[in-house]
Amino acid sequence: MTSEDPPPRTGSANAATVADGATAATETPNETPAERADRNFVELLQGFRVAVTGVQVLFAFLLTVPFSQGFVRVDEADRRLFYVSLLGAAVASMFFIAPVAQHRILFRQGMKESLVHRANMYGMIGTLALAVSMTAATMLVVDYMYNGSLPVVTAALTAVLALWLWFGDPLLRRTRNGNGNGGRTEDD
Repeated sequence: MTSEDPPPRTGSANAATVADGATAATETPNETPAERADRNFVELLQGFRVAVTGVQVLFAFLLTVPFSQGFVRVDEADRRLFYVSLLGAAVASMFFIAPVAQHRILFRQGMKESLVHRANMYGMIGTLALAVSMTAATMLVVDYMYNGSLPVVTAALTAVLALWLWFGDPLLRRTRNGNGNGGRTEDD
């Protein structure tokens, strides 16, 4: 910060940030609902950037698979797995991109708070679709390489790990938060 820069307002988008880039909750007690909605939307989009990159790489790869020479050897069951994986990646992409597209249409319409809530829900749906896509793709590849129960076991472990890390663990922490608001804060 130079001497020409104004000091950050408490509760503004210029508030001090903690080491991981997130705005410190204690530094925003006076932010307005509009400022909170703006900050929450920016934080959601930052998280989506990570997920969208992974989904787009997976989706692009899946779009090329049917055109490879080895795809003709894939049996009907594996084609169905491929379809589930491709569809999951497409759905995840749509849900992760939707908040940005909607923001363009709803820009300056005073609907940021509802957009934040919708974007959060879209993020959860997109994450679930990504878990389905990754699980199906993992099972497809392992089934292509190995016979027996290994593909099913690998897919089950992949699904359980994704569901635990992306949903189970945060939901458990949220219910154990004990702040008297069902785990929610004004920031959520």
